[in-house]
Amino acid sequence: MRYGRAPEVLRDIDLNLEPGSFHFLTGATGAGKSSLLKLIYLAARPSRGLISLFGRDVNAMARRDLPFVRRRIGVVFQEFHLLDHLSAFDNVGLPLRIAGARIEDYRADVIELLQWVGLGGKIHAFPPTLSGGEKQRLSIARAVVNKPDILLADEPTGNVDHAMALRILRLLVEMNSLGTTVVIASHDQDLVRRSGMPVLHVHDGGLHLIGAAPQASAAEPAPPEPARPESARPEPVPHDDPEDPEAQSEPEPPPAAEGEA
Repeated sequence: MRYGRAPEVLRDIDLNLEPGSFHFLTGATGAGKSSLLKLIYLAARPSRGLISLFGRDVNAMARRDLPFVRRRIGVVFQEFHLLDHLSAFDNVGLPLRIAGARIEDYRADVIELLQWVGLGGKIHAFPPTLSGGEKQRLSIARAVVNKPDILLADEPTGNVDHAMALRILRLLVEMNSLGTTVVIASHDQDLVRRSGMPVLHVHDGGLHLIGAAPQASAAEPAPPEPARPESARPEPVPHDDPEDPEAQSEPEPPPAAEGEA
């Protein structure tokens, strides 16, 4: 893959993501991690070679088919990409509205997702009023609202402290426990090490599988293993943000007018 006439950013890559797998994607700044993610979620096309998604050749797909494929892929962006004029509820529900769903059909699902990421008390809040960790958890909820087969996260912990990074990792591990394929691009080597997950390393335009990261030592325990929920959705993450006095309050369903604005 190359941009314009610049040298190739990625070349001769052979990658097969097994359904339900979990990988970290590492590499130096500018190595091509974000470019690889863009190829996977169809934001870019390869300058040569083939990409197959869900058993279909991407290069042979008609343009009208791409939106249906993209809906099977959730993306968590480092810069959140939230819409400031929409509430937390409407930001999460936006992919469903775009797909033609009615607010009456997805209201309960969106509220449940917000509770899962610990934002049950922030349903009516707008992104500018949220902390960095809250915005990142909101973007995770939006990325998984369509129940994607693949979840890609580009530096999801780059703008939060270490404790919040572990909390975000727990959310992504829970999604993987439900069968979602997860790929996380990250510079946080401590987080990668604690996870013990396989690592894909981008270097000099190539991609190398270097196996599972060394586990955290006994002196530095890894984040708790999330229990597999009995239902089809992950269990809500306990909200322990001291700056959020509304966290334990029972959320009120948003008025229909808000989702229809």
